[in-house]
Amino acid sequence: MIQHHPGEELLLTLAAGRLESGPSVLIDAHVETCESCRVQWRHLQAIGGALIDEAEPALLKTDALSRTLARIDALAEACNPNENVQGAATTPHAVLPNGARLPRSLRGSTISRWHWMGPGMRWSRIELSHEPQASLFLLRIAPGRSLPIHSHSGVEFTQVLCGSFDDGRAVFGPGDFDAADSGVHHQPIVCKGSDCVCLAYVSAPLKFDSKLAAFIGQRIGL
Repeated sequence: MIQHHPGEELLLTLAAGRLESGPSVLIDAHVETCESCRVQWRHLQAIGGALIDEAEPALLKTDALSRTLARIDALAEACNPNENVQGAATTPHAVLPNGARLPRSLRGSTISRWHWMGPGMRWSRIELSHEPQASLFLLRIAPGRSLPIHSHSGVEFTQVLCGSFDDGRAVFGPGDFDAADSGVHHQPIVCKGSDCVCLAYVSAPLKFDSKLAAFIGQRIGL
């Protein structure tokens, strides 16, 4: 059961089309699996539509149409949960464990193979076709393993695809969403049972306590 959700402000920004592509992918991935957030998002869209009808005309961003069409495609696919979405990515090398599937918001993206990051830890780079520079990753961590202790120089969004982790603030399981900023100093530890795979976005490099972890993070782009 999903326990952790994006804040209303994030959902409102998504509904208004003002969220950058990287964060949008994560929020869309959460909305895809969370009925309560999907209902709230649609409600906010309806409110936004009414406000747009009363607003003065304004120029849209150059990628507004492509982002809107991609979101429509993702919602259409969400209506058919039996469809295998593994083939939605251009290069789906990062196969998920236990039959888990990639979010439909990754449709059209390029996903690298799994790369070694440390014992029991792997990562995969995601390149969005419309925003290739976005810092978007898949992280796969084995049970009992943990990411190095770190804080944040920007924001970090995490959507759990399978497995679970505990960072001292809460336990985050399948479907859960987490937002961490400069006020969060933590060490996510994967719970027993199975590998934990998360979709992650960072707006700025993480601040690792360990120099070795900082060196590895710099090479990866975290």
